[in-house]
Formats: sequence, structure tokens, C-alpha cells
Amino acid sequence: MATSFFFFFSPLLLLLFSISASFLFTPALPLGINYGQIADNLPHPDAVVPLVNSIGATRVKLYDADPRVLKAFAGTGFQFIVSVANENLPLIRDPKQALAWVKSNVYSHLPSTNITCIAVGNEVLTLNNSLLSSSLLPAMETVHSALVSLNLDKQVIVTTAHNLAILEVSYPPSAGAFRRDLIQRISCLLEFHRKVGSPFLINAYPYFAYNANPKQVSLDFALFEPGPGMVDPVSGLHYDNMFHAQIDAAHSAIEKLGYKNVCLQISETGWPSKGDANEAGASPENARRYNGNLIKLIAEKKGTPMRPKSDLNVYVFALFNENQKPGPSSERNFGLFKPDGTPVYNLGFNITSLMTTNSTYTPSAPPLVTDSSSSSSSNGYLSITDNAVRGGDTDRRKTGESPPQNKVKFKLIRGALLLSRWRA
Repeated sequence: MATSFFFFFSPLLLLLFSISASFLFTPALPLGINYGQIADNLPHPDAVVPLVNSIGATRVKLYDADPRVLKAFAGTGFQFIVSVANENLPLIRDPKQALAWVKSNVYSHLPSTNITCIAVGNEVLTLNNSLLSSSLLPAMETVHSALVSLNLDKQVIVTTAHNLAILEVSYPPSAGAFRRDLIQRISCLLEFHRKVGSPFLINAYPYFAYNANPKQVSLDFALFEPGPGMVDPVSGLHYDNMFHAQIDAAHSAIEKLGYKNVCLQISETGWPSKGDANEAGASPENARRYNGNLIKLIAEKKGTPMRPKSDLNVYVFALFNENQKPGPSSERNFGLFKPDGTPVYNLGFNITSLMTTNSTYTPSAPPLVTDSSSSSSSNGYLSITDNAVRGGDTDRRKTGESPPQNKVKFKLIRGALLLSRWRA
């Protein structure tokens, strides 16, 4: 259900950042940041520009196509991913509607704002919503056709993001395989990616794996910390962190369908700084270690053990803590920054001279809290168990459909890919 919001700020709470910044890992990184806005206390997009610049990021991903943000970043050179919300997929599969959407949300902002990608939906295939699943590929095709008609298809690519619940087999990474009930749809999506040259996006969260089973999953393995790691018994490849193992499980699944040359990239990953009492591992220190080590890994520009030369094009989740996100406390605490622009924990950013101005923030196109495409860190992962059953989506959205039953020894829980046998 569409919801309208009007957010008002006390003059002392709305900040215009004047930032002198340096980034200790490297002055400029191939780093992407997810800029979510499910909150009533965030600074105006004009104030966010220097903040994003301060972390050395070069790419920004939105969960909508907020014109205020796109105008604020005009002329900055940041590369942008804009998104079509899940609930709009049935509409966008109409070529006329797709063309209208592209003209309004992409064409009108070029070339001032460097929009390079359109994400059509988010984690659609694991929502157990047949209407959205059947609309996904047609919507991607009509959006691409709209770009072709505007002579933008070489400048702007089309893709969609998936969580790791699309996998049926995840351990070892070399055995990674997609869920059998999704293979036909994923094969068609991969063929689309092959034809248009766009990446296959996944949202990967070692945090959720650790949180679900902290007694069996090594925290150091999840946080990129030194340790023995694990060796894939089939490929012989050594993994020293869960993030790379998750990605290579997806690589294997893609390769098994005959699409080895389709590029896989990471549209979301992160770690929360706070959680409920039952959310193991959600703390400022663990978030600092995860994101700090992740940024170091990005700076090294290395791929995974299976694809050492691949460009993962990682987008960190998220820029801000978002106080209106539904779900457990962790969902509201994935941000690198508090709404006032101060770091949640120290990652080596040097941010000074914060200034306040008299302004009122009234979003012209606020994100929908009920839309999983705009509210979510990843919504599903695989737990290796003895007699588990694949379930439905999370508390994020209930479709009323019964989860499919099968004899595979996996189940969906929440989040990312849990490899509970990996006791690194």
C-alpha cells in the first residue's frame, strides 16, 4: 500500500555538511554505497553529497529514483544505480509505461547525473509472489527496450538483485546450485544478462549466517579475520572468509547453467552495529571489523578464490541508520553514519566542520516502507540442516502463499548464506 510521508526537521537537526575528509585505507576506492531513506530524520540530499565523497565512494545505489537525490548529485560524477520498486513490475512490463518511467527517472537527469544502471526490482524471486516473479523478466526487457529507443542502452544497463535464498546447494562453494523451482526463471534471466552485457547481482550477508548459528559459525571467518579458514574438498581452493565462499557458491550455480561468462557482482553486504538481545554479533565493534576489513579487501582489487580476477563491484549496506525500517533492531542499524553525519564507529574517516542550516525536509517521493525492494538488507539464506524444508519470505512481506515443500536438506531462514558446517 502506498504511503505518503512528510518529514520535518528542527533547524538544529538538519545538517549541511562542510567536510574536509580523508580515507585511511585509500584516497579513492572502487566502493559503492547503498543510500536507503526509510527514516524520518535524515539530512537533505544536498548535505549527503560531501558525506558520500568523504568515504571515498564512487558509486551510489538507490532503492528508488528519488529526483531530489539525483538533482543533488548532478555534476559530481558519482555513478548511480536507480531502481524500479517491486510493486511497479506488473506496470513496467507494459512498454509504454517502461518508456515513460525511463524518460522521467533516467533520461531527464542525464547527463548531469551519471546514471549507469537500472535495478528492476529487488530480491523478487524469493518473495513467493507469482505475479512479481512472472513480471520480472518482461519488466527488465521493456526497460532495456526503452533505453534502446532513447539510444541509452550503451550507457545504462539493466539488472536486478537477488538474495542467496535462490541457492539450493551452497556447500562446498564448488557445489553451488540454484533452487530447482527457480532454475527456469534464472536461466532466462542469465540469458538476458548475456545478451545485454549486464551483471547478475547478489546480496550477500555473512552476518545473518553467524546470527543464526553463532555456536557453529566462526565469527572470525565471518568478519574476514585471520584464521584457518576452510578448503573446498572438491576444488581444493582455500577460503579465508565466508563472504568469498558465498560468492563462489553463486559463481558455481551460474556456471552449472552454462553462463560462466556472465559477470557476478555484489549489490549489498554489511554488518549491523546494534541488534536485539537475541541477535548475536550485532555490535559496533563487529560492524567496524567487518566493514573495515571489507573495505581493505575492496582496495586490494582482488576477486574470489574461484575468480581471482573478477571485479565484484561491491556496494556496502548502508550509508545511514534508518529508524523506520521494520523488523528486528539490526535492520535499523546497518548504517555507517548516524543521521547527523557522525560515524557510528571508527572506520578511519576524518570528518570535520559540521554546519547546521535552517531547512525543512519534505520528500517529494518518499520510499515505501512496505516495499521490500526499498527496505531490505537481504531476506533469506540457506541453513544446512538434517531435515529442513524451504520456507517463505520473512516478516518483511507476507504473501499468503504456502512455501514449497521438498526433500532437500536446506531451509530458508533470514538474511544471507549460512554454511553451518564451516567451523573455521
